[in-house]
Amino acid sequence: MFTISISNHSSSGFVLTGFTGLKVDDLWVSLPFSIIYAMVFLGNCMVLHVIQTEMSLHEPMFYFLAMLALTNLSMGLFIQEISLDSCIAQCYFIHCLSLMESSVLLAMSFDCYIAVCNPLRYSSILTNDNIRKIGIMILCRSSLLIPPVIIRLKFLNYCCPHVLSHSFCLHQDLIRIACSDIRFNSIYALALVISTLLLDAVLILISYAMILHTVLAVASREERMKSLQTCVSHICAVLVFYIPIIGLTMVHRFGKHLSPLVHVLMGNVYILFSPLMNPIIYSIKTKQIHRRIQRLFYLKAA
Repeated sequence: MFTISISNHSSSGFVLTGFTGLKVDDLWVSLPFSIIYAMVFLGNCMVLHVIQTEMSLHEPMFYFLAMLALTNLSMGLFIQEISLDSCIAQCYFIHCLSLMESSVLLAMSFDCYIAVCNPLRYSSILTNDNIRKIGIMILCRSSLLIPPVIIRLKFLNYCCPHVLSHSFCLHQDLIRIACSDIRFNSIYALALVISTLLLDAVLILISYAMILHTVLAVASREERMKSLQTCVSHICAVLVFYIPIIGLTMVHRFGKHLSPLVHVLMGNVYILFSPLMNPIIYSIKTKQIHRRIQRLFYLKAA
């Protein structure tokens, strides 16, 4: 399953590794993934539909959630059978969407910080105009920082055997088999990760440290719980995004001796776990969305 040949101008081709060699019928492997892809599509479309049709959800927090759902929806819809150029394009979109999701999560942490620490100025700070500006900044940041390192992949020569570790293209996987000088790719990619994903994670932690400091200063336990409840969904979304990234990084760095199946599995977790879990998290933990979905299904059943 998912074994794909990719033509290359300087080689006989690449092979993207999938769940090959398993002693089970392909149906039992492909069926769960088909169900997961369907759930990713339907779940994120449901969140977008609810936010669009429910006027009470036209607020900053839900605008950011819509951005997150769009990012997750795009992440789950990349193609499988591709040429070399399409592989590089896929690599760009995967990394771009990951950076975009990180940026949206950072914006959502800022939303939580303002809502808890400075609620009286919430509506004046997070205006529709400012949200549009934040959205444009997220899009520009995600789409413009990636091309230098991705375009370079087109001009590298690749060593035999041309076997990648996953059923899709990743930058770190392509440079692993490159015979050319990869210093630019390695240095730029490391600087990019530090200045984006790592920086976002640090800023999110700082925002929650300040939120926790504000919440602990509240005298009433009930008010503390109410304040923290507004951020529970976001904390879960942060965890389901960063844990797979850390896991995949550890596998690439220290798991060279592991079975190829582990690499493929971790790669698919990286791609699918966050898009799958976010609609579930926000449907359960966010009362406004939960009630709207209940009403939606109640009306259809009636």
